[in-house]
Amino acid sequence: MTCLIFKVSQTCYRYKARLDQENLQIADWLMKLTNEHKTWGFQLCLLYLRNIKNYQWNEEHCSARGVYRIYKELELNLRIKPNKRIKREELETLAVPTVKNESWSMDFMHDQLSDGRSYRVHDVIDDYNRESLDMLIDFSLPAERVLRGLDQFIEWRGKPKRIRTDNGPEYISELMEKWCDQHSIEHVFTQPGNPQQNAYVERFNSTVRYECLNQYLFRDLSEVQNYTTNWQYFYNHERPHMSVNGCPPIFKQ
Repeated sequence: MTCLIFKVSQTCYRYKARLDQENLQIADWLMKLTNEHKTWGFQLCLLYLRNIKNYQWNEEHCSARGVYRIYKELELNLRIKPNKRIKREELETLAVPTVKNESWSMDFMHDQLSDGRSYRVHDVIDDYNRESLDMLIDFSLPAERVLRGLDQFIEWRGKPKRIRTDNGPEYISELMEKWCDQHSIEHVFTQPGNPQQNAYVERFNSTVRYECLNQYLFRDLSEVQNYTTNWQYFYNHERPHMSVNGCPPIFKQ
C-alpha cells in the first residue's frame, strides 16, 4: 500500500544488491597477500594478481580502480612516513645497464639472532634486471670469503664487466683489487657519503630487510640461510618488481 501511495515499484524497494563473486575473490586474495606480505602495498598486490596469477576478471573489476576500491573498503592501506627533503651535492650519474652481466652491485647488511649474536649478509645483484645473484650469510665475512663466493658464482653465471661497491674495508682491500685485475673486471666505487650511487643494491637491501629478515626472529644461522634461500627464489621468480614492468626479475631477458 505504501509503495502504491508513493508510486514506488515494489521490486525496486525490496531489491538488495548482492556482492559479486569476483569481488569476493578479489577481496580474499587481497587479504591473503597483505597477511603473508605485510609490507606490500596496493600496487604490488595488483601486479601479483595480474602478472603472476594471470587472473582475467572483467575490465571493471580487474582495473586498478576496481581493485583499489575493494582494497580501500578492506582498510588495507599502508601508512607511509614521508621522507624529509635533504639538499645534497651534485652526484655522478648512475649508469643504466642494457644487458645482463654488464654491471653487478654488492653491499653488506647486518642483523641479529634471537640470542643477540650479530651476523652479516653479503648481497650481490645484477643491475640490469635487479636479479638477486647471491646472498652470502655468516657471522664473519672477510674479503677472502667474499671473493671465494664470487669465484664459485662466476663459474656458472659468468663474470660481469664491472662491479659497483661502496668504500667498505673489504672492497678497498688489496685482495679485492688483485681479484678484479685477474678477472679483468672494472671496480667502480661510489663517492664517499653518497649511498645513492649504489641505489640498485641499496633498494634491494631495503626489500630484504622489510620483507625477509624482519619477518622472523631467527634462532640460529641455519634458519636464516634456509629462509633467505627460499625467499631469494620467490623474489627472483614470483615477486613483481616495479623496475621490470611489474614482473619478477627473472622474466626480463
